[in-house]
Amino acid sequence: MSGQLTLSLVQTPTHWHDPPRNRARFDALLEDLPHHADVALLPEMFTTGFTMDAAEVAETMDGPSVAWMRSRARALGCALCGSLVIEEGGKRFNRMIWAPPEGAIVTYDKRHLFRMAGEHRHYDEGTARVVVDCRGWRIGLAVCYDLRFPVWLRNRGDYDLLLFAANWPRARQSAWDTLLRARAIENLSFVAGVNVLGEDGDGVRYAGGSALYGPEGEALLEASERCGVFTATLEKPVLDDYRAAFPAWRDADEFAIDGQTP
Repeated sequence: MSGQLTLSLVQTPTHWHDPPRNRARFDALLEDLPHHADVALLPEMFTTGFTMDAAEVAETMDGPSVAWMRSRARALGCALCGSLVIEEGGKRFNRMIWAPPEGAIVTYDKRHLFRMAGEHRHYDEGTARVVVDCRGWRIGLAVCYDLRFPVWLRNRGDYDLLLFAANWPRARQSAWDTLLRARAIENLSFVAGVNVLGEDGDGVRYAGGSALYGPEGEALLEASERCGVFTATLEKPVLDDYRAAFPAWRDADEFAIDGQTP
């Protein structure tokens, strides 16, 4: 049906610094992906865990993990999206990869680096917002800590769905839940985030909480602490009707962000 988008959130523990085992884990989980899925969202640094050992684990855009994403997207007929540690041009990025089943890969480099873990000392920040198109849906890409920065994420009439790939610690779970919902409400958009489970190699614990919210802040999917693939179908006419009936976007303040690439 025109105007629909089927989104799957893939929530799981990951293996620390072990890309082959993680690719195999996601291979197994993606066996449960519905045949009609349009987008499958994977976590932040899904092949390594949230690591500051960037020099040790970084791959290139020609490396095995990007190749795996390309291959799986083609085989599944579904766009895959998640972040990897990527080295390019002498720099290292926490890079979100959008791998469609057909066409070119699109990338978004995490803008806000989590200084409390020293991420800003090991990675280079991104400078550009990225919105991709999928079946007529405009989809914004973002990574974890970006969630705390509403100015960067402000809808400028350029997206319908905002996706977050994350490793968000259990200690701040309530912030994850609250901010995902808030970004949906203030931007009159669907917002989805995928988090991880378990404990990583640095001893940080994660409680999942992957979720999808509608433009009124209503929960459409809540994975809680379950491992698996969680799927919902979104309706564009529902979003369009809500925006027309409650056009708060008309009263938004004008602003510019210093250092942003147009």
